[in-house]
Amino acid sequence: MNTLPRWRLLMILPILAGLPSCLVAQNNKSDTKKLSIKNMIDSQRFVFDAQSVSPMRGGYRNLTSAYDVTVSKDSLVSYLPFFGRSYDDNIAYGSTTPVLNFTSTRFTYAVSPYKKDGWNIVIKPSDHTDIAQYQFTVFDNGSASLTVDSNSRDAISFNGYIRKKN
Repeated sequence: MNTLPRWRLLMILPILAGLPSCLVAQNNKSDTKKLSIKNMIDSQRFVFDAQSVSPMRGGYRNLTSAYDVTVSKDSLVSYLPFFGRSYDDNIAYGSTTPVLNFTSTRFTYAVSPYKKDGWNIVIKPSDHTDIAQYQFTVFDNGSASLTVDSNSRDAISFNGYIRKKN
């Protein structure tokens, strides 16, 4: 019968003994991150940092400038680019009015679970009639997507992550 020599067994045992503690530490770190994300969502206090955009007409693009949406209990501050078509006849062709750059102080905020590791957040501003809703999908690791639905423009989606609001 082929067995390990004692000296090899003595070398392997400390490694095997430390393995469960490494796994527990990694699970604790993951649980802490998940709890932190959940607390940001429940307290309505976070920033979505956009890293890429997917317009309805056109391809996926990485963003090279800083764009974000700041959410708090009393305001929604949006600073996002828009690529797409407008269906509003009152907007002049080539208008430089930034449609997704605004501050809202009157909005609804609703959270629901998303699958097993995330949340859906729907924000509907009532003081900006062009914006129907901002729908975030946030995962427990902090990655997130945002779909902006408009009443007079193409929908547009962003990918990024959320972080704690300072």
